[in-house]
Amino acid sequence: MALLEILTIPDPKLKTKAEKVTQFDADLQRLTEDMFETMYAAPGIGLAATQVDVHKRVVVMDISENNDEPRVFINPVITEKDGIQTYEEGCLSVPGIYAKVKRANQITVSFQDVQGETHALTADGLLAVCVQHEIDHLNGIVFLDHLSALKRKMALKKLAAAAN
Repeated sequence: MALLEILTIPDPKLKTKAEKVTQFDADLQRLTEDMFETMYAAPGIGLAATQVDVHKRVVVMDISENNDEPRVFINPVITEKDGIQTYEEGCLSVPGIYAKVKRANQITVSFQDVQGETHALTADGLLAVCVQHEIDHLNGIVFLDHLSALKRKMALKKLAAAAN
């Protein structure tokens, strides 16, 4: 396993739309293992392949307290949404910045595992937020894109100040 470099704002590669995974092989398994190692080391609760400059529709996450509930979502698609929740989000690609984002409260997501088997999961709360956040990454969207222009500008200014 290997730690991967996490892209950060304003890297334009974060805006790349990820391609569908068609090969379910040892390389995909290795990628997910490396992504888990990178996510846990960061530390974070979710990581999209786009964030490590691999533009495939792959997401790993673990929202458990003890990092003992790893989940892999290959080619995830949200098929149902219900309700609205506001959650304060952060992101490994936007270090040190947190903002309240409105998202669906409950979702159903269809996805494949590393063997290519299809699954569906209904989630709410933090898990629903995390799935939506990471799928956004696969579509070239970062959570700052959900903020008003003013809040986004303030967050980017804060990020730039922290980098100097």
